[in-house]
Amino acid sequence: MKQPEVLIIGSGVMGRGIAKSFVSAGIPTAILSRNVANVSAGVDERVALVEKLPPNAPELIIEAVPEMMALKLKSYAAIEAAYAGKPVLASNTSTLDLEELARPLQHPERFLGIHYFMPADVNAVVEVAPVKATLPAAADAAVRLIEATGKSVLRLKRAVPGLLINRLQHAILHEAYYLMDEGVVTAEEIDRCAREILAPRICITGLIEQKDISGLDTHALSQQALVPVLHHGDKPGRMLQDLYAAGHLGIKSGKGFYDWSGKDPAKVKAEAARKLGDLLAYLKEHR
Repeated sequence: MKQPEVLIIGSGVMGRGIAKSFVSAGIPTAILSRNVANVSAGVDERVALVEKLPPNAPELIIEAVPEMMALKLKSYAAIEAAYAGKPVLASNTSTLDLEELARPLQHPERFLGIHYFMPADVNAVVEVAPVKATLPAAADAAVRLIEATGKSVLRLKRAVPGLLINRLQHAILHEAYYLMDEGVVTAEEIDRCAREILAPRICITGLIEQKDISGLDTHALSQQALVPVLHHGDKPGRMLQDLYAAGHLGIKSGKGFYDWSGKDPAKVKAEAARKLGDLLAYLKEHR
């Protein structure tokens, strides 16, 4: 096996997608998994599968294990014991506090957040967020490798829980679930609004530029009227939590907000990824 420049810790869907994005750019990449025999399916054949840390330090290690802090910290301890802070170490966490993850590290100056979006090999944007101790050179090294894969890096000035895109997404979903819980709209109507109104407009002007174009006087007055009546509750949406408690997990279980019975999850995901890829290519061409 050629010495990997990038090592992915975790062989789930995210880990496989991240690895594919690097190896497709000609960057030697490996996935570390406890049992490679169980993960070979769905992994790009150019990605090396290993069950232990390589003898020499990769340039970049991205941890993509389940969202459990103890599991992540255990991985970091093994990495630091093996490599003594030589590689840049990053977490793909979307929810955990990066500063908390960095606190026990011996080399927090080499640690940061690198957050991909599913499917990781298709989505064009990657969030990069430093913790307080991160050295600029470590962040620069990570950004250089990510950009070598053709991804666009969204570089945050500091880490906050959820980073940027998930915070924006959950803010919208929090209001959407509230309106569904209150019987104002259905899931189908929310999705129609997103597909036919929000998404096309945001694709062209983004969120903030669009308000400059439409006029900040109108926007400021609308905010004065609407912000006080938005749902600012600190509890998750009841409908979503009830579905989760009942084991209705979406396409993976056959039922969620929609009925997925009789649908092939792999085909549905592949088709969604194909359409997303086509749309991103179109938008890139028409910037």
